[in-house]
Amino acid sequence: MSAVPFALLPDHASVGPDGRLLIAGCDTLALAEQFGTPLFVYDEEHLRARCREAVDAFGPGVNYATKAFLCRSMARLAYEEGMNLDVSTGGEYHVARTAGVPADRLVLHGNNKSTDELRRALGEGVGRVVVDSFDELDRIEALVAEGLTPPKVLLRVTPGVEAHTHEFIRTGQDDSKFGFAVYSGAADDAIARAQRSAAVELVGLHAHIGSQVFEAQFFELAIEAMAGFVHAHDDLGELSLGGGLGVAYVEGEQAPSITEWGAAIHHACAAAGITATVTAEPGRAIVASAAVTLYTVGTVKELPGIRTYVAVDGGMSDNPRPVLYGSGYETFLPREVAGDRPQTVTVVGKHCESGDRLVVDARVPTDLVVGDVLATPVTGAYGHSMGSNYNKVARPAVVFVRDGEARLVVRRETLDDLLRLDL
Repeated sequence: MSAVPFALLPDHASVGPDGRLLIAGCDTLALAEQFGTPLFVYDEEHLRARCREAVDAFGPGVNYATKAFLCRSMARLAYEEGMNLDVSTGGEYHVARTAGVPADRLVLHGNNKSTDELRRALGEGVGRVVVDSFDELDRIEALVAEGLTPPKVLLRVTPGVEAHTHEFIRTGQDDSKFGFAVYSGAADDAIARAQRSAAVELVGLHAHIGSQVFEAQFFELAIEAMAGFVHAHDDLGELSLGGGLGVAYVEGEQAPSITEWGAAIHHACAAAGITATVTAEPGRAIVASAAVTLYTVGTVKELPGIRTYVAVDGGMSDNPRPVLYGSGYETFLPREVAGDRPQTVTVVGKHCESGDRLVVDARVPTDLVVGDVLATPVTGAYGHSMGSNYNKVARPAVVFVRDGEARLVVRRETLDDLLRLDL
């Protein structure tokens, strides 16, 4: 079998003279030795380039979906490159604010915002609130009655478009916990109420059809499905079409670039006669392929006639996507990044779960041994952010690499960190 496709690696990945993987000039095996494993390694210039691409595609103020990956360094980076930040909980909001992002550069999402979350956001002058329910309108009206300034809001609507993706990450179909359904008339009712209310300034609409969507046609279908609704309310000047752009995780997959995605959306809006200012919320497309995760092999267990298990020092606690969605990944050895991978194994984690499988049919070199560093690419989205302490495993460190220098942006948790909330 061939080497890992270089298209899946960060922009500034290269092969050193000894065959080892370099990212932004940093030797990945040296990074593993310095910072330990598991380790998330992000190509900082890759991140910055994708942020700039998003701004070019949608204009200043396009929103980075922080749920994909968030730490203070990432929040500052996206802000510095001209993006606003989409935050969906008080925790994400807090990280962005402590990173120095002004409140008016934040867009507050979430299907169940608490009164406290709304109070802080309104009190600090949040840029936009994406309203998801009538209960939320009640809460905002109560807070404005207390003296807080009415926020600018978008109403989230569900257009009835079912993207071909995993059922857990579809959000645009009629049966969804998110937003106001167009088909039932709830969206019209929400607009009427918001326009009557002195507690909100209604500036636009928001729609999101799902995540890890590979076909631009589904975004075009969402626009077509919403066109009549948008035209019926053409006094609203903003339209956010959310995120959801897919990325390639394994050999053979292809996805539109942010530029291609933006062009398709703008073309479809123009064809539908939509004149509102159109924006979006890319997350995965910004960060996913910017990172690789490095693990250390601890056990190689061959079951003759069945399979070979390769156990690493991480697992579902640092990448739950395979368990949640059946997501696929590639594997390779950074010591020989261009080497053939003829052996098929199953890469598993160290957790007490039979389902703790990172890569079911992983391809690796035949000389893989205990102690090798093994890498999985395209792990920059929804690994760190969805990670856990299951089995009391400490969370990995995160480093940004740039111009031959590595910068620790999230330190590795210690065993004492696991006790810090205990009383």
